[in-house]
Amino acid sequence: MSEKKRRTRNPAASTWNEDDAVDQLMRLMSRDLVFTMTFLGESQHRMQRHFETFITDALAAAGVTQETHPMIRLFIERHAALLREFVFSGVALSRQFGIGEIERLIGDASSLLRIDIWDQLRSHIEMAETRFRAQLPDLPRQLADFEAPAPPEARP
Repeated sequence: MSEKKRRTRNPAASTWNEDDAVDQLMRLMSRDLVFTMTFLGESQHRMQRHFETFITDALAAAGVTQETHPMIRLFIERHAALLREFVFSGVALSRQFGIGEIERLIGDASSLLRIDIWDQLRSHIEMAETRFRAQLPDLPRQLADFEAPAPPEARP
């Protein structure tokens, strides 16, 4: 095995080989990459408010109000956010476009979109690995609770 390939299997290494994760994802792109809709900004706010009002009214009809349950606002906000994400995710999943469809829509005959995605994948993977490596010195202490218990004969 070449030194370069050996180093890329080491999580502390930052070099890449020809068959790295980005290249594997790029090979799967035509099958696995989809573009979905995302609602942003005011749309998020309006859907959140809709569900907060809906939940507040439904709870009030069941006898649960701010007066009877002073901390209910947190419950309402959290559940409204869950319902909002359920709706937006469901709509987004029902309207997916593959990379080929997007390339045709934008007239990308030279596959510049794929090159940009390749660059972004590589950059974000490197950033994620760099951040993980920065946390690595403190992780053994943080993971102490996950250690296997000592065998009974080794316990005091």
